Amino acid sequence: MTFNNLDLSLQFGEFDNLATHQALLTEATVTKWIQHALAVDAEMAVRIVGIEEGHALNLQYRKKDYATNVLTFDYQQEPTVQADLVICGPVIEREAQEQNKTLEEHYAHMIVHGTLHAQGWDHETSEEDAEEMEAYETDIMQELGFADPYAKD
Repeated sequence: MTFNNLDLSLQFGEFDNLATHQALLTEATVTKWIQHALAVDAEMAVRIVGIEEGHALNLQYRKKDYATNVLTFDYQQEPTVQADLVICGPVIEREAQEQNKTLEEHYAHMIVHGTLHAQGWDHETSEEDAEEMEAYETDIMQELGFADPYAKD
């Protein structure tokens, strides 16, 4: 399988249990997850943040008063994707526990999800778009060796 080129900047903010997240999220691992979801070459930054930074960004850019799991800032989709993904580590950790998933599995899903958003995929426009995006995410996750992230227990 041939993958598109990716220029990745992986960054970490400060939060509890940071070392666990850093050990899991190596540049090689994050690159692999993103490349499986890329249709074209890309320049991306992935920043793993704490609750305070995630909350502030979600409030500023989406007017939502809470820290969310992933924020995608897409600046360009063609000829290359240029985007930033901001992922709130503590939210990912909490959601993984709530969904009975491993931390790795949930991070992979949210990075794939954010990468698709960076390429114009949107699950909030219609039920049909949501189903199409979820099906594509499931295919990518299974290519990566993970279970269907939308499967009900």
